[in-house]
Amino acid sequence: MRPPLSKELWFSDDAVAVEKLKFKQWNGKEKSIFFEPDAFYCKPGELPAKENGGVAILQGYKVTSLNVQKKKATLEDGTVITYDKCLIATGGIPRNLRSIEKAGPEVQDRTTLFRNIADFRALEKATRDAKSVAIIGGGFLGSELACALGKRGRETGMKVMQFFPESGNMGRVLPDYLSKWTTEKVSNEGVQVCPDRLLKSVSFDSDAQQVALTFDNKDTVHADHVVVAVGLEPNVDLAASSGLEVDDQFGGYRVNAELEARRDVWVAGDASCFYDIKLGRRRVEHHDHAVVSGRLAGENMTGAAKPYWHQSMFWSDLGPDVGYEAIGVVDSSLPTFGVFAKATEQDTPKAVVEATGEGIRSETEEAPVATIPTPAAPSASEDYGKGVVFYMKDKIVVGMVMWNIFNKMPVARKIIKDGKEYEDVSELAKLFNLHQSKES
Repeated sequence: MRPPLSKELWFSDDAVAVEKLKFKQWNGKEKSIFFEPDAFYCKPGELPAKENGGVAILQGYKVTSLNVQKKKATLEDGTVITYDKCLIATGGIPRNLRSIEKAGPEVQDRTTLFRNIADFRALEKATRDAKSVAIIGGGFLGSELACALGKRGRETGMKVMQFFPESGNMGRVLPDYLSKWTTEKVSNEGVQVCPDRLLKSVSFDSDAQQVALTFDNKDTVHADHVVVAVGLEPNVDLAASSGLEVDDQFGGYRVNAELEARRDVWVAGDASCFYDIKLGRRRVEHHDHAVVSGRLAGENMTGAAKPYWHQSMFWSDLGPDVGYEAIGVVDSSLPTFGVFAKATEQDTPKAVVEATGEGIRSETEEAPVATIPTPAAPSASEDYGKGVVFYMKDKIVVGMVMWNIFNKMPVARKIIKDGKEYEDVSELAKLFNLHQSKES
């Protein structure tokens, strides 16, 4: 599970547990990032003798090509494996910035492209003694890491700076008023947030033994370490050698609604560009999508022939007190309508984990309960404690952000599934219990 790598693992006070990649959820319950222990898996040679089947993993080998017609996979050492069904789940690779790539080895040694366990361990080690760290990127990952490192900075005195070209944190997702409010929250976590900054050049200052970052406003900032969080490129290395189609607009292997790229070849997770039967062609890079699309591809590999109807959700926590869950197309360039209310102590990521016992919030969905509060449009003076933002396209709701509102994903899914036209979506806000407390 990648989510804890930028969330809970940074908030644990148990160094031994963190070293073992165990973390405490916001409710204090300990959990591992691994779905199964090593003993769950077997070596490929042992699989035929497994009475009830099993999962075999061949580590340290890369597949270089597929022969789709003959159903053969060639490994980098020349070994050929035959298959009946094949699933490609290659994920993605963090994007780098050209200015970082050409800056030289000294800069490379002080830069983290955050994606996997090794990256987490490298950044955790690098920031133990660093006096300053610069985060490039204002999206989900950059903002989560900014809050996590802000906590460390308050403990060690490390200066944490975040730079991005948008006008506020998560500016490409959240409407402007909510993005700016979020930026203030991130700043309160001990982060020096610098919006409207585009990185132009990077060099190594040998006198200061620091990385020098120069932005489009001519400012130059020095940092001991740099984190680049500017998105993901789907890993489609097999496309050219295997005759698989890559989507021109979204990237990723182009698959049908059943996640099939070619006969008996399926793609799941970040690397799949699939046809959403409600929202059109999409590519999604979130935990819930990886889990659900992997499960569906597995079912279809056994003949289920099911379309991918599931609207995957994603969530982001800026520490234990501010978080949101989202679904569908959430793009700040779309028209939005937001309804907000004052939050209570129960309207936090920590509270929802305490209530459900589960930190992976795609696993905590509960049946919806409809109530009838009185919605109100947002105003600039509001404290956006909790609320719902509807993203519209041709009078149809295509996405939603539930801000400090949890376990209402079935309601959101039904709204998108219905695909109705709305002249006024304020009635929909009544489904989210905005003005009711947990006790009422």
